[in-house]
This record gives sequence, structure tokens and C-alpha cells, in this order.
Amino acid sequence: MLQPLRTACCIFGMWGNSTYKRTSSRDYTNVVDVEDNSALVQNNEDPEASNPSWRLSLPHILVATISSFLFGYHIGVVNEPLESISSDLGFNGNTLAEGLVVSTCLGGALIGSLFSGWIADGFGRRRAFQLCALPMVIGASISATATNLAAMLFGRLLVGMGIGVGPPVASLYVTEVSPAFIRGTYGSFIQIGNCIGLMGALFIGIPVREIAGWWRICFWVSAIPAGILALAMGFCAESPHWLYKQGRSAEAEIEFEKLLGKGLVKFAMHELSKLDRGDDTDTVKLSELFYGRHFRVVFIGSTLFALQQLSGINAVFYFSSTVFKSAGVPSDLANVFVGIANLSGSIGAMVLMDKLGRKVLLLGSFFGMAISMGFQVAGASSYVLGSGALYLSVGGMLMYVFTFALGAGPVPGLLLPEIFPNRIRAKAMAVCMSVHWVINFFVGLLFLPLLKQLGPQLLYTIFATFCMIAVVFVKRNVMETKGKSLQEIEIALLPPE
Repeated sequence: MLQPLRTACCIFGMWGNSTYKRTSSRDYTNVVDVEDNSALVQNNEDPEASNPSWRLSLPHILVATISSFLFGYHIGVVNEPLESISSDLGFNGNTLAEGLVVSTCLGGALIGSLFSGWIADGFGRRRAFQLCALPMVIGASISATATNLAAMLFGRLLVGMGIGVGPPVASLYVTEVSPAFIRGTYGSFIQIGNCIGLMGALFIGIPVREIAGWWRICFWVSAIPAGILALAMGFCAESPHWLYKQGRSAEAEIEFEKLLGKGLVKFAMHELSKLDRGDDTDTVKLSELFYGRHFRVVFIGSTLFALQQLSGINAVFYFSSTVFKSAGVPSDLANVFVGIANLSGSIGAMVLMDKLGRKVLLLGSFFGMAISMGFQVAGASSYVLGSGALYLSVGGMLMYVFTFALGAGPVPGLLLPEIFPNRIRAKAMAVCMSVHWVINFFVGLLFLPLLKQLGPQLLYTIFATFCMIAVVFVKRNVMETKGKSLQEIEIALLPPE
């Protein structure tokens, strides 16, 4: 029963520099750059001294990561209890109804992701977190008290809408409140939160077969972190980027002081004045994202998420139960192995993101996934028999999950808010996440029929090919953003009008 598990892991040429004129709302001069070390070198200052204390921004990041934990938890919460739920609610043996309990949450996530950009821009990042927590609390409560299938599906739909808003807003928030020198590390917290949430759901579901009605407790428990998210966000900093975009510069200064310290506020505001803010009252039209000067970055983002899904992450998790079963490994133990590989890769990404950079991790990750698929193909081959085939299949699967979590999983969610201009960032993320969910759905829908029609060798070869296409695409189109301020990235990528 790894279908919910696999879904959690899916959530996923260099441009020439050009000048772009912007109008600063304020004049900040003779100040210290908080993110651009080159400016400090020119001023004969120690670059290390430019980095604000990570302790200031960490609490805000940890609160935001609760949304990622909830995402993983709700994707995995029906994994173990599904049989008990179907028995208690009277649809035991109805595979369509069981599938709806799982997929309704994904449908809600698609709806939530479509509106996430407009919610984040209209209400602010902090309020968006609170709004996404609300349907998760209500939906979990409805599911926990459900007495029939309709109530369960309605609760799952509400929860899905909440988790659809959460991931893109978390990516926005982490990108916008993190100092450049540690932004990659903080971005990895999102993937780690997903993994911990998923493993937590699997762990709390263990007693479900021994204790009658335990599945209701599984849903009730999820309301606690959602409530904490809503309350704790009231004490967290709002994104200074969003405040500045709204013309609220004085409030942006206050938030920068919370995140960076008082001594670094002026230069942070000076850097912010370089943003492509445009008219404060102007709204971003959806058509702006599909043609003109913003098309290229939106195309890059959408393609990255599409390739993330087409590389076969759904397929690996769909087929993992069969592979482990043929190797004599129980499904519970298989969950543990896959979870450990996923979490280990995510921790590796956290350590390496700001050392090696986003582009290197993406290239290494997709290439490693292609090699892993090669092992899977070899394991399914008639030329390799017995224990050798099992080692190749199981080893290839765990290697695939590890390498996915090392780059292809966490990097797109961090990289895309970095490369999107401030003015379109939230809505562009909503569009790209919607592409993610649509491709996710169709790969999940078509995998089993294709597996039956084509066989594992050919299908996994196709996935390996997509992984190599991703390597070429990243090599040619993705810019390295490690250590760069959002303003530097925007100036480098955005062509003149």
C-alpha cells in the first residue's frame, strides 16, 4: 500500500546577463550589503561578517516547515488505516471507493495549488499559511468523525485544498525570508518536513489493526500541528518582499530587523529597491506568465516540475511493494527502507545545497536516477536471475529514492522562487505547482496499464530517458543561484522591456 507514500515524494543554457532599469522607492546610500559578498570585498570588509545570524530567521523557517510536515502526513495518513476505514464506513472491497479516499486529497491539492498564488499575493505569506491550516483542521475533524464515505471524501477534499496551498507558499516564504548564504539549507527543510510527516503518519498508523477505531485518532492528531501552524504564524515575520511590493516599506524594515538584525536593515532595503516592483496597484495577469518577458522563467519552472514527475518517481513507488515482496521483505519493513532512503537523501541535500549549489545537485540527482533505472532494467532482465536480480531491483530502487531526495525532489521548490521576479513570484509558483499536480495525476493513472502493456524493462528505460533529458535541460537552462541575493538573480535573468 505504497501509493500514498510515492505521492509524497513527488511534490517537484545559461542566460546572458542583461541590465534592467528599476525605480527605487527610497534612496539608501553608504550602507552594508547583507547578501552580496562582492560589495563587501570592494569596501575592504570581511565577507563572513556580512552574514546575519542564522538564529534570527530559523524559528520563522521552522514554523513554516510545519506545512510541509502536514503535507507528508496527510498523504500517508490513509496508508495503513485504509482497510479499517473501508470496513467501518461500509465500503470494504470497493476498490473505486478506496481509491477515491486517496485521490480526492490529490484533487483538492490541485485546486489549492491553482489558487495559492492569488492567496499569497492577496493576503500575504503569513496569512496564507493560516488560511491553509484552516481547511486542514476542519477537514481532519470531518474525516475523524465521518460515519459514511461522503463525509470522509469531503474531509479529504478540504484537507487536500489546504495542502495544495501549503507547499508553494512555504517555498515562497522560505526563499523570501532566508539570508542568501543559508537559503539552500533552509529550502531543504521543506523536503525533510515532508519525509518526517510521511514517516510520522506511517508510524502512528501501526496500532490500527489492533485497536478498533484507531484510524480516527490518526486524523485527530493531524489537527494539532495545523492549529500550531495557524497560531505560531501570528508571531512570525511577514515576507519583507511582499510588504515592499505592497508599498509598505516601513513595515518591511521592521520585518528585516526581525530576520537579519538591526544593523543590516538599511542595505537590505537598498537591495529590495532594485526589485521589479512595477506599479504597486498593478495586478499580474495570467497571460503575462505565458508570453513576453516572463515566459522563459515560467517555462523553465514548469518544465522542471514536469521532468521531475516524468522521471518516474510515481512508478518507483507504485512498483516498490511488488519488488520488496518478491525479495521476501514485508511491506512494513519496505516502508521503513524507502523512508530511510528518502530522509537520508533529504538530509544530504540540506548539507550540500549551499556548498555544491542547486545546479550541481540537480545534474547529479537526475543522472543518478537514470543509473538507478538502469539497475531496475537489469533486475527485470531475463539475463540476470536469482538473488542478483533481487539485489539489482531493491538496490536500484533505494538508490533511486535517495538520489531523487538529494536533488530532483527538493531543488525545484527552492530554485523556482529564486528565479521568478518578485512581481510574479507567487502566481508563477501556482502555475508550476499546478503542472506538477497534473503530471503527477496522469503518471499515476497511466503507470499500471503501461506496465502491463510494455513491461518493466521498456517502461523503466523510458523513465531513464526522461532523466537524461532532464540532465541536458538543466545543463543548458538552469542558472546557479547559490549565494546570490534574489535581486542579483532577478537582474541577471530578466530581459529589458
